Amino acid sequence: MSVVSRKYPELNISDRILLSAGPTNVNPRVYKAMNTAVIGYGEAAFSPVIEGISSMLAEVFQTEKNFTMALSATGSAGVEAGMSNLIKPGDTVIIGSYGFFCEQMAEMARRQGANVVLVDGEWGRALPPEQIQDEIKKHKNIKLVGMVHAETSTGISQPLEDISRIAKEHDALLVVDGVTSLGGSEILVDEWGIDYISSASQKCLGCPPGLSPVAVSELAFQTMDRVEKDISSWYFDLRLIANYWGPDRSYHHTVPASMLYALYEGLRIVLEEGVENRFARHQNNTAGLRAGLEALGLNVLSDEQNRLAQITPIAVPDGVDEGKVRQHLVNEYNTEISRGLGRFAGKVWRVGLMGESSTRANVLHLLSALEHILPQEGYEVAVGAGVSAASKFWSAG
Repeated sequence: MSVVSRKYPELNISDRILLSAGPTNVNPRVYKAMNTAVIGYGEAAFSPVIEGISSMLAEVFQTEKNFTMALSATGSAGVEAGMSNLIKPGDTVIIGSYGFFCEQMAEMARRQGANVVLVDGEWGRALPPEQIQDEIKKHKNIKLVGMVHAETSTGISQPLEDISRIAKEHDALLVVDGVTSLGGSEILVDEWGIDYISSASQKCLGCPPGLSPVAVSELAFQTMDRVEKDISSWYFDLRLIANYWGPDRSYHHTVPASMLYALYEGLRIVLEEGVENRFARHQNNTAGLRAGLEALGLNVLSDEQNRLAQITPIAVPDGVDEGKVRQHLVNEYNTEISRGLGRFAGKVWRVGLMGESSTRANVLHLLSALEHILPQEGYEVAVGAGVSAASKFWSAG
């Protein structure tokens, strides 16, 4: 064995069942696509990859108006790119606040020098549009309204139609964090009048983390032109990046070819399944999970009216160490779920059923595991009750 091998052994990381808030399991076809030969990003042979991704993103975002592309960055970077391109110091922005990632969006805006107006809502419930309406009337020249569509810290799907109407009535842009939405929930970019939305490759698209798909309106691009000649970030200047994704293929940075191959194949898989079928799969599998959790006496914290299909926040029973349960799942069942964030830290488990991970088999596997783990941690349940309830739910449907 060489010195290097002894000091830095070859990686040997086994597959896991990923039922966390992300990343999710990757489709084998996506892994295969990543083995495609890397070629120059400016070569004609690479153009079909760029064009195909842009076109398929438009289908999944359901837009014929917005410019679609994938940023060489993670989902959080995609959100921040929107803020850095659209905000200049002193701008007033309104951010709906009903979860951890809403607060993160607000912090991104603050760091751009914006006057951030937080509209506070209740964690675990959607924000009523009337609250945005009331707040926007108090201020002049609102630059944008920022909302998280799928708030993964609370398991809430935030309705956007009425908020979009309110924003447009006050000449404000609508900026949306769609990190967990794309490929798992309906996003009607044109119909809802979204000016900027960003997502992530590692959630419902079934790819590894590393890319942030975005859809940008013409109004948003016009706003960027008025912000100032040079925004604070050269790398995230969306106008420069769009010049590469457009017909000119103007150099901006070296794009991650292997990740783009992955996204190309991931989007093909989404469209082969059909977006409506994919949404229905996410809804149905999560509904089965919730039936099983109810049978085990476990409470889902998100408001039933606007529950997110991709993420289920489970209240940790009194006296149970949430970290030990997660560790049991990893050590004994090779399964990951997520801890709570922010105000929900230590109080919830977050179960993700997204993309490739959203299967009935995974639901039954998790319920069975919890039936055996929870009694070890002092919470008695009837073994088999959760699995039976989920199975009956699907049989009845």
